[in-house]
Amino acid sequence: MRFVFKTSYDADISLFKHRAQAVWYGLLLLLVLATPLYFVAIGDAYLLGEITGILILAIAGMGLMLLTGHTGLPSLGHATFMAFGCYININMLGAGVPWVIAFPLSGLIAGVLGTMIALPVLRLHGVYLALATLAMSMLTSDFVVIAEPWTGGIAGAAVPDINIFGMEINRYSTPYKFYYLVLFVAILLVWFYRNLLRTPTGRSFTAIRDSEISARAMGINLTRTKAMSFFLSATAAGLAGALFGHSAGYVTNETFDLVMSITLLLMIVIGGLGFIHGAFFGAIVVGIIPVAIANGRSFLQSTFDMNVNVPGLESALFAFILICFILFEPMGLYGRWLKIRTYFELFPFYRKDMFKRQKSYLKTDRVQ
Repeated sequence: MRFVFKTSYDADISLFKHRAQAVWYGLLLLLVLATPLYFVAIGDAYLLGEITGILILAIAGMGLMLLTGHTGLPSLGHATFMAFGCYININMLGAGVPWVIAFPLSGLIAGVLGTMIALPVLRLHGVYLALATLAMSMLTSDFVVIAEPWTGGIAGAAVPDINIFGMEINRYSTPYKFYYLVLFVAILLVWFYRNLLRTPTGRSFTAIRDSEISARAMGINLTRTKAMSFFLSATAAGLAGALFGHSAGYVTNETFDLVMSITLLLMIVIGGLGFIHGAFFGAIVVGIIPVAIANGRSFLQSTFDMNVNVPGLESALFAFILICFILFEPMGLYGRWLKIRTYFELFPFYRKDMFKRQKSYLKTDRVQ
C-alpha cells in the first residue's frame, strides 16, 4: 500500500499523485509510440487503422465525458458537433486554408455553434435536457441534406488529404503518419483536460454535477459555467469529427446520425463516467466489438461452414453490455479497476460498501 505524504497545497493539484504513477504513464506513452513499429514488422496496417479509429472515438468521448461525466449534463446530440467539425474542416480545406489552421478552427467553430444551440436549453435538467439534445441529433441528417452546397447532401462529400508543410497524410496510403497525428491530438487533449480539472473552472463543473443549488450558493454562475462546458465539449467533438472525416475519406448525411450519438454515450458509461480513462476504455470496447463480430463470423464460416448474418447483432450486443454494466458495475470498467486496485492496497481492511452509490439526492436538490 502506498501512502502519499503531502507537504504543500501544490501536491493536491499536481499532475501525478506520486513518482511511480508518472513512471507508469511514461511507459504507457512509450508503448503507444512504439505500436506502429510492430505493424511495420508484420507488414499489416489494418489493425493500426482500427487503433487509430479507437483514438478518434476517445477524443470524442473526452468531450462528452467533460459534459456528462464531470458537469452532469446528459447529451444525446454529440454527433451533431462532430458533423459541424467535419464539414467545416472540409469546406476550409476546399477553400485552400492550410490544415494546421483549418483543423483547430473547425473545432473552435463547432464549439461556438454548439454553445449557441445549447444556450436555450441550459435551464433544462435530466431527461428533459437529454430529449432536447436527442431532437438536435435527429435533425442533423436533415440539416446536412438542406445544406447541400456545403455538405454534398445525400451524395456526400470527399474529404481532402491532410497536408502539413508539404507532407501528405492519408489514412490508407500513409496509415502510420495518420496514427501519430491522431495520437498527438489525443495526448494534447488529455493534457488540457487533466489540467482543466485542476482549475477553478474544472472544479465548478464538478460542483454543478453534484448539486446545482449548492454550487449556486458558493457563487458559481450556473449559466456561464454550463455554457463553458458545452463549448469545450463541442470543441473536442468537432476536432474528433474532423479526424473522423479524414479516417472515413467520404462522409454522407448518414455518417453522423443518432446511432453515433447513442454509441458515444454508451461508450463513456461502459468506460466509467467521471474518469478520463473511461473515455479510452469505452472506446476500446466500442472499437473491438465490431471487429470481434466480423472475425467471429469469418471463423464460423471457414471452420463450420455456418453463415451467421443476424441483422442488428452489433446493436443488440451493445445494448446487452450496457445493461450489464448498469446493473452490475455502474462505475464502468475504470471503476472496476479502481475497486480491484483498492482491494489489494487495503487488504485485509477493504469494505464492500466503500464504493457504494448514494441512493438519494441531497436535500437541497429535492426542491428542483
